[in-house]
Amino acid sequence: MSSQTVARRYASALADVVIERNEAQLVQTEVAAWAKMIADNSALLEAFSNPTVAYEQKQNVLNELIARTRVRPTTNNFLRTLLRNQRLAELPEVNAKFAQILDERSGIVSAEIISARPVSANARALLEEKHGEMTGKKARLTFGTDESLLGGIVTRIGSTIYDGSVSNQLSRLREELAG
Repeated sequence: MSSQTVARRYASALADVVIERNEAQLVQTEVAAWAKMIADNSALLEAFSNPTVAYEQKQNVLNELIARTRVRPTTNNFLRTLLRNQRLAELPEVNAKFAQILDERSGIVSAEIISARPVSANARALLEEKHGEMTGKKARLTFGTDESLLGGIVTRIGSTIYDGSVSNQLSRLREELAG
């Protein structure tokens, strides 16, 4: 089974529980912090992903970390379930899918905007409004820069890419003139 399929299943199950208990934002924040902690700490990631480390040792590490972080019972149970099923090292992928599922269920669409230069606050607000109109949902935008675009923007919504960059337009023009 692919890691994306596994992540989607765990994330979907967690989303069901947190929505029912009305604690989606709190648990999402905790799970995101845990995912970052595991991803940023190579020793921790190695310990949880290495099959030669005894389950009891992993459980002791998890117990200590849970005691220090004082997470909600839902987060606690979820982390223990991942450990029991030898999936705790996959928490960063599960967290990304969890955030995506919560957004989908809340009617929010996430989009990534890449531009040649940083986008002003006014332009950000306008882009958010236009993307909301385009998708019919509230838009959550993240912004990045790539100087190779020369100008314009590239927008990614899910697996769809809208390329309005100057470099893409020049490339198309080159193909038309050459063809």
